[in-house]
Amino acid sequence: MSSNQPNNVPYFEYEEDFFLYYTNSTEWSIHMHTKLVDDLRESKLNGVYDPRRGLRNNITWILLDKINGAFGKDFTMDDITARVQLLEKRYRHFHMMLGNEHCTWDHETNKVQAPDWLVRFWNDVAGEAEFTAAYLKHVEPLFGLMDLGSEVERKEAANKPMTIKPAVRISERKLVVKDRTILTNVPENVISTSGAAAGPVEGVFIGAVFDNDSNSHVVSLGTLRDVRFLACFRFKLWWMAQKMGDKGRDIPLETQFLLVETKDGSQLESDGDDNRIVYTVFLPLIEGPFKACLQGNDRDELELCLESGDSHTIGSSFSHTVYVSAGTDPFETIYEAVKAVKSQLGTFRLRHEKKLPGIVDYFGWCTWDAFYQEVTQEGVASGLESLESGGTPPKFVIIDDGWQSVGSDEHQQQQVEKDELGQPQLLRLTGIKENPKFQKKEDPSLGIKNIVNIAKEKHGLKYVYVWHAITGYWGGVRPGVKEMEEYGPAMQYPKLCKGVMENEPGWKTDAIAVQGLGLVNPKNVYKFYNELHSYLAGAGIDGVKVDVQCILETLGAGLGGRVELTRQYQQALDASVARNFPDNGCIACMSHNLESLYCSKQTAIVRASDDFYPRDPVSHTIHIAAVAYNSVFLGEIMLPDWDMFHSLHPAAEYHGSARAISGGPVYVSDAPGKHNFDLLRKLVLPDGSILRARLPGRPTKDCLFTDPARDGVSLLKIWNMNKHTGVLGVYNCQGAAWNSVERKNTFHQTKSEAITGYVRGRDVHLIKDVALDSNWDGNVALYSHRNNQVIILPYNVVMPISLKVLEHEVFTVTPIKALSPGFGFAPFGLIDMFNAGGAIEELKYDVKAIAQSPELEAGYQVEGSGGFAGERVENLSSEALAVVSVEVKGCGRFGAYSSTKPRKCTVGCDVVEFEYDSDSGLVSFNLAEMPSEDQKVHRVEIEL
Repeated sequence: MSSNQPNNVPYFEYEEDFFLYYTNSTEWSIHMHTKLVDDLRESKLNGVYDPRRGLRNNITWILLDKINGAFGKDFTMDDITARVQLLEKRYRHFHMMLGNEHCTWDHETNKVQAPDWLVRFWNDVAGEAEFTAAYLKHVEPLFGLMDLGSEVERKEAANKPMTIKPAVRISERKLVVKDRTILTNVPENVISTSGAAAGPVEGVFIGAVFDNDSNSHVVSLGTLRDVRFLACFRFKLWWMAQKMGDKGRDIPLETQFLLVETKDGSQLESDGDDNRIVYTVFLPLIEGPFKACLQGNDRDELELCLESGDSHTIGSSFSHTVYVSAGTDPFETIYEAVKAVKSQLGTFRLRHEKKLPGIVDYFGWCTWDAFYQEVTQEGVASGLESLESGGTPPKFVIIDDGWQSVGSDEHQQQQVEKDELGQPQLLRLTGIKENPKFQKKEDPSLGIKNIVNIAKEKHGLKYVYVWHAITGYWGGVRPGVKEMEEYGPAMQYPKLCKGVMENEPGWKTDAIAVQGLGLVNPKNVYKFYNELHSYLAGAGIDGVKVDVQCILETLGAGLGGRVELTRQYQQALDASVARNFPDNGCIACMSHNLESLYCSKQTAIVRASDDFYPRDPVSHTIHIAAVAYNSVFLGEIMLPDWDMFHSLHPAAEYHGSARAISGGPVYVSDAPGKHNFDLLRKLVLPDGSILRARLPGRPTKDCLFTDPARDGVSLLKIWNMNKHTGVLGVYNCQGAAWNSVERKNTFHQTKSEAITGYVRGRDVHLIKDVALDSNWDGNVALYSHRNNQVIILPYNVVMPISLKVLEHEVFTVTPIKALSPGFGFAPFGLIDMFNAGGAIEELKYDVKAIAQSPELEAGYQVEGSGGFAGERVENLSSEALAVVSVEVKGCGRFGAYSSTKPRKCTVGCDVVEFEYDSDSGLVSFNLAEMPSEDQKVHRVEIEL
């Protein structure tokens, strides 16, 4: 034991002594006092214990001796080694906790005093031991009570045994979640391990043991019926989309995230605990060199699929392939589950633990849909100038595919441009520097630095990013090229997993699959990235969009498998970005496989869905639904980027409003001269900044399990938070979705032209968090962006809304502050912007007096039907009741709800004119200019 352990906590002489006792006592008892030391020394276990053995071997021998002795069997070491490793991990974790402030040694009673959570942990340790025997098909051994109390309590407890059941457990071949059965007929080779060491005891890790080693396994986890679920699955190698259902057969291949809701109950449940719905999240993981995913079969079984991607990378025993956790708040449950997985894997970090690049708070432009691969530095300059001329200056640009030096293979250069399958000849990277299109004719040596200087010095950009594939280019790096030799590229041919091939059969003839990819030797990949990125950084480039990331999972044959190859590349990418781009300038793209997500510790932005396709009418509603549902999972690991869009397009407002509430970057891919500046001014302030929401935009709780793309009756509602308000977007996404039969996105018939749904204040999941009143009654004021209306919604009152396909609405949602009987106030922000409330940086209420008069009583009324604001009268009081102080970012029309007309409004030291609509309670005035640079915000006061 280490010498720095606290003196007041008892320890055994050997770690083995401590653990051996707890895994071998006859009743599997758990005790914690010094008498155990003597017990151990005198017990029969000493005949087996040998301090010269390592910890693992000692535990193995002791368990083997006990099991074989107790049950007359002849098991081997291999039979229990896997379970022993898990027990060892639990023990080491407990030893760590025993030495911290949670435990104290009571010298009077000679016992350790421990809190309830530690008691639960010990129960899990005992459960591990219990499971070891049960797994080996023996009778369940009894295990006793933890002894942590007084002598009286100990005697009472001895007569009344108590077992703390974990929230998620496998019992009697059922997966039970908070006493509700989720899976039945769980096979005997499916094993579970407490998640206590990785996070809260609400979760368990699930694995399976197979008879033979293999590079792929499929096993049923049990039958799934009578629930509602949301699955995020890969419909393409690169991208996930959503699918809803209520039984096992509905779960798609390549499901990487599964959220299950118990079917009984209503989303409009009361606040009572008895009526709460239970949400269970299943997170497939990576374990060693294997990657897991879920799928259903026609027997309604939920299947676990494990693959290494390399015929020489094999295994048969898995303990941590899926994490299962449960709770009554779906968003909190997902967060805690991903947090537990992070602790278990240790290979990634959560979104809030990462540095967000500066681009997320500014408006940007991407060259892709404007020029595609024909982009030039002249085109970049013209695009920046065009956007700047309309008063919406971009502050970052992504120079997408088209700037690099690439070429086809030598033997193909004399051939026609397309191969025998009709695919274009695949281009590969031939050098790390730019191609001639990005070299100034007068001074080619400037290279890409020339356009960077133009962007920053002439057009005032803060950030310039460039695109590259994770393998260099689509076809990788070209072998045999002198400039590339030092990176050791070699040809690899993709081998796709079964699930991806079934979902995306076009891979059989894809150019990469047919012509192969020049893969940089993993040992040299950091050198490759560092030299590429250091060259770019030297030219003033601030970051990279790293695309085509999922291709690595197909190239692991002979290289340790898909997980190992991805891990090496992601670690090298992290290191290079950290060294060369101090703002953490990296966007992950085409990266929705678990290896990429779980092996990247640094990248903070991830593209949330398949591309924006301006010329594909079937794609637009699909895009909005996909980014929202994918963000439920992706948003815990990185900030989802909902992609570029066109501001001049039939679906421009539909896309633009969604970007405004996404919480991620906002950027367009307009061609120069093709802009809708009226739309852009709803997104972009004159200084190029945006009003970004604080979280990833996600579907509201009542939309998690409805299908807004396929069911013909549901609208999609997306919520997000600002510092002092919420925002709620409503979208009709019906009529198009990924077709599992045709394996592509298709249109389908909808039942009606318009769909009616309902909104309420609580749709903004965390709206209570921004109410500046601990006794807030739940009443909210909504500002309708489309109709420019104020709506008052009392707690739990719903408002109907009807939308046609491709129609949308955005509401700013603000808790109403009850200043006094008859007085209510709620600021909205810059009401001509989509995310109006994002402008409010600070909000304070200074209540001067508590008063009530006939005028005040009439000043705030709410009609019972529908929750709309009733008649209001002017405040005739000569004294100020309250002063509302607001710090506002940006400029434009500021709006707020006030139940009575304000006495005056000031901006800075100046009294300003304002308008007040007595019918709706809307008070508004104009902030004509941006705040001065030294102030950053307008200081507004509204006196009531």
